[in-house]
Amino acid sequence: MPLWLSEADVRASLTMPAVMQAMEAALASFSAGRVVQPVRTAFELRERTFFALMPAYDREQAILGAKLVSVVPGNAVRALPTHLAAISLFDPETGELISVMDGRLITEMRTAAASALSVKFLARRNASVLAILGSGVQARSHVEALPLAMAFEDMRAWSPNAEHLAEFAEESGVRAACSAEEAVRDADVVVLATNSVTPAIKSDWVRPGAHVIAIGACRPSQREIEPELVARARLVVDSRDAALQESGDVVQTIREGRMTSEQAQLELGEVIAGTKSGRQSEEEVTLFKSLGLAVEDLATAALAYRAACAAGRGVRVEL
Repeated sequence: MPLWLSEADVRASLTMPAVMQAMEAALASFSAGRVVQPVRTAFELRERTFFALMPAYDREQAILGAKLVSVVPGNAVRALPTHLAAISLFDPETGELISVMDGRLITEMRTAAASALSVKFLARRNASVLAILGSGVQARSHVEALPLAMAFEDMRAWSPNAEHLAEFAEESGVRAACSAEEAVRDADVVVLATNSVTPAIKSDWVRPGAHVIAIGACRPSQREIEPELVARARLVVDSRDAALQESGDVVQTIREGRMTSEQAQLELGEVIAGTKSGRQSEEEVTLFKSLGLAVEDLATAALAYRAACAAGRGVRVEL
């Protein structure tokens, strides 16, 4: 019978260091061509609101499954998460359903874990100042994950919601900045963790040698980065196919003639595996555009499933 895991079960089964380790292996496998994964199928329900299917199969790790995810920004006023998901795992030998689990927390954790890996492999070794734009779920998960990859001496944040920013600063210990520009200027690592679909960061705010992480704007009509910054930086993506189809920051910048599709070919998994180089110099700006991969979700789900089975968590259900 399949194992049903609630968000509480998933939370009790995962740690950020373990998720980071799983993401490192999953991203390397994906970029090496060892994972079967189409670009996600997504359709709009209404403006800025969509539903998506994300399947993947990793033969070596015996992981098969899919995530169903809804993105509903309007949930913020309903006191509901804006990103909701369910993940199903299957036995790749028999095709049997082995587990169904909450995917909201997994999405939160694997996104931050992948960002932390981008810091590990792309940021300058002496990076010491972290800036976060945003004060929500992803801002909090990134404050947990990124210091595992780099020892930051100063962490600061800005959010357009002053109340949320104050709460975030009190809970996490980050320093609240008065503006996005104040947060970003002179920062070594910058995280865009907003729900903005128009540019939230300007190129001239970003110092030479900085590493920028952009985790939103995952539809071709959306942008969260000023195009001058996209064109200026050494761009690293999680999936080149997805970036050229889903990322407005990439698609629109190419369409405008500011960059070529060849500049969107470098994947983080290739840098992790050492098959391609990441940062080229201390002065180069690197940009990780994270869209999120199904194999990231499923590798994390498999980790949660194994830990839950070992600990006796969850409920067996008969379909």
